[in-house]
This record gives sequence, structure tokens and C-alpha cells, in this order.
Amino acid sequence: MRNTAKITAAVLAAGALTFGLTACGSDNGSSSSSDSSGPLVVAASPTPHAEILNYIKDNLAKKAGLDLEVKEFTDYVTPNTATEDGSVDANYFQNQPYLDDFNKKNGTHIVPVVTVHLEPLGLYSHKVKSADALKSGATIAVPNDSVNEARALKLLAANGLITLKDGVGNEATPSDITKNPKNLKFKELEAAQTPRSLDDVDAAVINGNYAIEADLKPAEDALVLESAKDNPYGNFLAVKDGNEDDPRVKKLAKLLTSDEVKKFIEDKYDGSVIASF
Repeated sequence: MRNTAKITAAVLAAGALTFGLTACGSDNGSSSSSDSSGPLVVAASPTPHAEILNYIKDNLAKKAGLDLEVKEFTDYVTPNTATEDGSVDANYFQNQPYLDDFNKKNGTHIVPVVTVHLEPLGLYSHKVKSADALKSGATIAVPNDSVNEARALKLLAANGLITLKDGVGNEATPSDITKNPKNLKFKELEAAQTPRSLDDVDAAVINGNYAIEADLKPAEDALVLESAKDNPYGNFLAVKDGNEDDPRVKKLAKLLTSDEVKKFIEDKYDGSVIASF
């Protein structure tokens, strides 16, 4: 039986609150979880991150001499705060623009170790079959965290639905839209909530992991989908600064970028998750 802890929404909220109250007095040094002889505890989003880690745990870790423990989290905050305070040794769920923004806003010291895969962001709808079919005044749900909202708007702009100011980058918001020919309206939601909004809005921009969890197939169901070419949003294994040389972390990094894991990603996700190595 897999050693996987599923964290409830209430516990996640409490953990995030606790971090907010204690961060000012936290130590900026290395993680308190420093016993490299124990299991490597990794926080991960359930899909596809924990699935990939559990494949490694069940099939590759023992031979590599790695004792791996996977903890599942359903939000985009607690994995970083838990890595910062040493509750876990590493995490696997995020991309570089998101991490840069998180570290800046929260005073955390999380760093990437190795990039593993890309989950293309997509536009989905239960009401229309193509982006061109969106009516004037249509409402589109977008993630409400700054990086993923900007990413969503850039996806819409790349497909001609809106035009953004030049140079807005990863901080774009609806206020940066300069042309909106369909007069689209935007509903900002927590990223995990966007799939559930599909019956209430005309379309939603959904992160790849949440799309898969909602039984959507990005490669087939998305009205428009991010290109993998030169995409800066690859997801990686991350640790607190100073823990990159932990032998357990190095073993996991090597396994995450192995031929076996690449084949697992290709076979299981059929283009909805793309290996980045």
C-alpha cells in the first residue's frame, strides 16, 4: 500500500495560516528536516506529480537505494511552506515563474533541482466547441494567482481572443487588455476551482493537472492549448536552498529524468503531460 497522505482542505488552510503567522520569525538557514538517512518526503499535487512519484516509489526507488514518501496536497501554497519549514524535504508541483513570484511574496527560499514535465494550460468549455464560437460578452474563468492568471491571458492573446499590452510578461491582469473584440468578461477563481466552474461560465482556462483530475483530456478536449515549444512553465522538483546536494534528492532527480519515467509519462498521459527532458 502506498505511503501517501491526502491533506484535507481544512488542514491546508490551517497550515497556510500558521505559516503566515510564523514566517517573520523563521530561520533562513537550511531545512530542519536534515536527516539524510531517513525517507525523502516529497509534497506533490495528486495528478500527475504524485502519480509519477508513486511510479518511482513502486518500481525504481528500491533498486536505486531511495526510501521515498509521497504526500499529496491539493493547493499551490502548502507544498512550498512545508518545504520551507522542513515539514517535507522537497516538492514537485510548480514552474519557475510561479516559484519566483511565491518566493518574492512570502520570503521563502525554495529553489529548483530538475525540470521534469510540462502540463499545457488549456481553454475548455461545456457550451461551445471552438474558441471562435464564444459569443460577445462571454464569461471566462481564469486562475486567480498572479502567475497563472497572466499565463491564461497570454494563452488567450496567443489565440487572437484578446490583445495585451506589450511587455506585461508574467504579471498580466485583465486591466492589461488593450483589445477585447468579443467583450469577454473574466471570473477569477482559485486554480483548483476552475474545472468546477465549467457549468457556470462559457469557458475556463484550466491548469493541466486540474484538467486531468477532472477527466478532461487536454490533447483532445481543449479549445486552445499551450505550445510545448520554448515553454517556460515546466514543472520541477524543488527543495529549500542549501538542500540541493542531499544524496536522496540527487537520487530522485536522476530517477525523475530517467528513460523509464519518460516512457511512463508518454504511455499514461498520451500528450496531456509532456516530458521536458
